[in-house]
Formats: sequence, C-alpha cells, structure tokens
Amino acid sequence: MPSEIVMARDLTVGYKGRQVWRSANFSVNRGEFVAVIGPNGAGKTTMFRMLLGLQQPLSGTLRVFGAQPRRGNPKIGYVPQRHVIDNETNIECIELVRLAYSGHRWGLSLSAREEKRAAMDALEAVGAAELADKSLASLSGGELQRVFLAEALVSDPEMLLLDEPLSNLDIRRAKELVELIGSVVRSRNVATLLVAHDINPLIQFLDKVIYIANGKVATGTPERVLTSKNLTALYGTHVEVLHDSLGHILIHSVHGGPEEPPEEDEHAARH
Repeated sequence: MPSEIVMARDLTVGYKGRQVWRSANFSVNRGEFVAVIGPNGAGKTTMFRMLLGLQQPLSGTLRVFGAQPRRGNPKIGYVPQRHVIDNETNIECIELVRLAYSGHRWGLSLSAREEKRAAMDALEAVGAAELADKSLASLSGGELQRVFLAEALVSDPEMLLLDEPLSNLDIRRAKELVELIGSVVRSRNVATLLVAHDINPLIQFLDKVIYIANGKVATGTPERVLTSKNLTALYGTHVEVLHDSLGHILIHSVHGGPEEPPEEDEHAARH
C-alpha cells in the first residue's frame, strides 16, 4: 500500500484571479500527524478545500490517494471549523454519528443494529461512549469536539482533516483533545491534518508542519520549519522564534496575510 496520501507539486491556488499561495510543494504520508498553521487569511482552510475537491488549483499538480481530489471521498473524514449547533439542537450524539456512517454507504441495505454498533464503536474510540444518549445542545465544547471526531472516524477514513478543533477550548481541554487525536493517528495509522493558530499544544505529537504565510508554504519537521531563519524567509520580514523553559514556542514580528473570501458552506464537503 503506497505510503504517500497527498502530493502537491508547484501548486498555486487563489480566488477570482488573486493568488492565495503559490509554488507549494508538500506531501503527507499514511499515519502522519501534520499541523497546518499560519496567520489568519493565509490560506489554511483553502488547503482543506483543495484536498476535499471543493476548489481547483490555478496551476500545478495535486493528488490525493493517487488521483485528483474529488468531493465526498469516503476515504476522508472531515471536521469543519463551524457546526450549526444551538440550544435547540436536540439530536442525540449516537444518532449524529450513525447518520454519518449510513451516509457513506448509499445503496447498501444496513440494519439499524449495524449502524448503531458502528456509531458506538466510534464514540468509544474517542472516549465518548457515555455521551451516546445525550443531545448535542447539552454538551461542552470539549465533548462536542469528541463527538465530531467520532462522526469523522465512523466511516474508517484513511485521512482526517480537522479545521481548528482547538478553538474555544481552554488549555486543559485542548491538551486532552490533542492527546486523543494523537492516539487515534497512531492506533489507526490515519494521516491527520489539523489547522491551528497555536502550535504549542501540538508540538510533541507532530510529525510535520505545513506553515502558510505571505503567499508561500514551508513544510518539514517542526524543528526544521519553526526557526527564525526559515520564518523570516517565509514572511519576508524579520521574525524571532523563541523557546521558553517549558519548551513553548513564541513567534514575534508576525504580520497577517490578506483575508480570504467567504468560504463555501462546509456541509458541501460531505456530499
């Protein structure tokens, strides 16, 4: 089985004639945990749109599982940045996960027992079995992220795309979720790309970083990418990368890139 799941060569992407980033070369292998980081508007979510087949490159080559990206690829589990969840969302967690399982198997006759068993297995895999009968509206932010992760895992994907799952979580909950995701990556050998603003909760678990800034993309191990020399070259202005006594990384003199246009409804990624 080929180890390379994503391959990008000289990839340039943009919207309506405006480049977002250009001449990018990167790859993701089976079982790698990869952080996608950079300032707001740099093009992190744009990368996910490309991998999901929602947007075509302006130039260059992109292959996912050896072929052009396509919408609704069942080999990809996706957790979008935003879910429409409010105080009136009374669907039970197990039902949400069950629907994701059956939705990837159109045309097959599945018993309710099989669907429920698959949903419970996914919830158990993320330590959320006790949430099965609870409504989404009753959950905390950390609990919701576990359920959404179960929803993405229920179809047994080979790649996970997680768009800012740590946002709105406190430090302890973010650490717990990252540890869980790291465990899933290793136990299931599933390639995982996670968009984040803060690299620190992730750093000890990562195999690779894809850093997007100033219309350019740098990739490699955290030790290779997150240096003053490399980020200065990426931004085109002096950047200091500092390390504190706890091993946390602090990046100074960083300027955000251009804003991205509004995103397509993330629910389209499921179809």
